[in-house]
Amino acid sequence: MSYQHSMICHTDGIRPLAPVKWRGLDGLMSVYWDAEGQAGAHAYYLSPDPRIVIFFNDVSPHIRMSNRESGFGQHDRPMTRAVYVPAGVPLWTKFTSWHRFSHLDLHLHQDRLMRFLTPSVGSSSARSVLRRPVEIQDVGPIEALAGLLVDEVANPSKHSVYAESLVGSIATALLDLPQQTGEQANGRLTQAQMNRLVSRLNARGDYRMSVGDMAATVGLSESWFATVFKQTTGKTPLQWQLSRRIELAQTLLVEGHLSLADIAAQLGFSDQAHLTKAFRQTVGETPAAWRRMQLTL
Repeated sequence: MSYQHSMICHTDGIRPLAPVKWRGLDGLMSVYWDAEGQAGAHAYYLSPDPRIVIFFNDVSPHIRMSNRESGFGQHDRPMTRAVYVPAGVPLWTKFTSWHRFSHLDLHLHQDRLMRFLTPSVGSSSARSVLRRPVEIQDVGPIEALAGLLVDEVANPSKHSVYAESLVGSIATALLDLPQQTGEQANGRLTQAQMNRLVSRLNARGDYRMSVGDMAATVGLSESWFATVFKQTTGKTPLQWQLSRRIELAQTLLVEGHLSLADIAAQLGFSDQAHLTKAFRQTVGETPAAWRRMQLTL
């Protein structure tokens, strides 16, 4: 399904030198411009969705940009070769001298970017990444990818998935994605991630979290989290969670004065029978037998 962007754009002193080339894709819009701006030309852009701009020549000596309408002279900076503008962030530009330029605009539906990034970095990290603007001058391989995309936009010759994969590669090369730690690269959670997870679990009254919530807590996708979690602890997330609840039940059985039914309710078990079954499977004894044994030691 193609995507129609709805960016607000006001320009003065900027004109295209050739017909605009564009192509609508699944949640994406690719637009190629060849244009010129006069000295003093200016523009304003605001989009409800994220946007990537890649220039095919150096515009930094000729174009200034600011996120404030009255920012020029105090809060402006040179326009860089590649820019990521988060959703809802306004951008003003101003030409300090005449300049001919060409650039690729990528308008991306935020949900489409979330679907693309989440399996690799997790929904929490993806949302954080999409809120951070990026401005780089050294575009490196991004320019080559953008050139391939412009060729496909101008003369479509392949399935749309090819163009969409190019957009995905450009986005991942440009966005400020978190670096994998050595532990994650080797398929293990870091101690800091485990500490966050334990703290979050302990803060819940019933000591229960979904696998999705656990993954979001440490900033990973659910599928990747499940894999590295088992390699880190030797248990699935739900097995580990159950073992911690049983450990807490043991503490309450020995140190507290709660009934077994009260302990079951406090730790999120459906009833006393559910706790007894889970306890026996984990410990090898019923809660009552285990408590009697502890009291005789």
